[in-house]
Amino acid sequence: MSNALAIASVTAVLKDLLNNGLIDHDVSATLGNVTVSALSPDRIDATLANQQSQLNLFLYQVTHNIAWRNADLPSRNSQGERTANPPLALNLHYLLTAYGALEFHSEILLGYGMQLFHETPVLTRDAIRTALAPPSPVSGGGGLPAEMQALFTSELAEQVEQIKIVPETLNSEEISRMWTAFQAHYRPTAAYQASVVLIESKQVTKSAMPVRTRKLFVDPFNRPVIEEFKSQAAPGAEIISGAPILAGQNLVISGRGLKSNSVFVNIGGIDKRPADGDVTDTQIILPVPAEIKAGVQGVQVIHFRFLGSPPALHRGVESNLMAFVLRPTVTNVSFTAGSGPAVSGSINVTADPPIGDLQRVVLLLNELVPIPPPPLTSPPTEIKAESYGFLAPARMTLSPPSGPPGAKSTITIPVEGVKAGSYLVRLQVDGAESVLQTDASGQFTGPKIAIA
Repeated sequence: MSNALAIASVTAVLKDLLNNGLIDHDVSATLGNVTVSALSPDRIDATLANQQSQLNLFLYQVTHNIAWRNADLPSRNSQGERTANPPLALNLHYLLTAYGALEFHSEILLGYGMQLFHETPVLTRDAIRTALAPPSPVSGGGGLPAEMQALFTSELAEQVEQIKIVPETLNSEEISRMWTAFQAHYRPTAAYQASVVLIESKQVTKSAMPVRTRKLFVDPFNRPVIEEFKSQAAPGAEIISGAPILAGQNLVISGRGLKSNSVFVNIGGIDKRPADGDVTDTQIILPVPAEIKAGVQGVQVIHFRFLGSPPALHRGVESNLMAFVLRPTVTNVSFTAGSGPAVSGSINVTADPPIGDLQRVVLLLNELVPIPPPPLTSPPTEIKAESYGFLAPARMTLSPPSGPPGAKSTITIPVEGVKAGSYLVRLQVDGAESVLQTDASGQFTGPKIAIA
């Protein structure tokens, strides 16, 4: 593969091809002194005081080669370490422009230049080596200027694919925009593409051990599919669809194709293996892991396979990814009064599962107003119940933190301006709202707190 000098090397080789071709055809005998250059059009002096016949090759655009861009394997492993050096594959787009000192000179030069590119559709390796030859130790001379003699180290002649020269077609609008951008006067122009230049890094990569023997494992493909989540309060209890999923309960996964020889369930990034008796083709029962926190949790069923010698578990087929909401449970709540004319203080809330330091927590208070029992002797009057919301303060105090974020079962949330009374308490953790308790009639009864 080539290195970063390859782009300049291609331009140098093409310029050398044009220069040698004009010499071989003895163009100077007809047109006088002819110059071959590789400059941007705005740097060429085409004024009347400096008119000369000149053939200019200008690299105006570089694009990625589509065929090579995705041909290689991923260059990094799951840890982000480099495992390969895929080449940077580029197409080089050139403008061949002719400048004439006299009438018809530009047309003659452009004709010779286009003929040379037509007769040389591929840059041979010998031609590249000759054009980029290093200075001779005897003569001390070289084909390139002294400041460009390092191009022979580009290794362009050794790259896997040879460079091809292909004509391109530009419409009048594209040519007009291009020369307007050059801020130069238009001259007869032909467009060409040189493809492909392969630039490869020399960085050292990590490589896995070679494969000594190969073993083929054939297994019928049966992809598991998750369709619904249900909850079970305790082992042997009724499985309920649509009920809140809480910590300490069982998560019931319903679907198809769930059973396999070795089934794991990934919940919130944690792999758990359910008991064999709790796995069927349409259902998996698994206790909610104590490690996961309240909020939205992704679930995926993974079928592992025993492969290799000795056999070891390897990740096999995976189900679709679905999410459920693990809702927190408020297990205890207390109020600590503060100072001031308005009712203020702090509320201590204990929740299950524990709340992470980085989780967003909102405390919701709804005034608990007793409802008169029937029968009603008069039309009911409108009952106005107060409601409040308080955002828990940030719990990460070290900057930067000395360790990974932790989790606490009890947090303290300051409150102020609360009307005295009895309130139902709810907790929102990353958008997951705690469940309120109800009585036989369906009325909310707790958890609650008295604020006075």
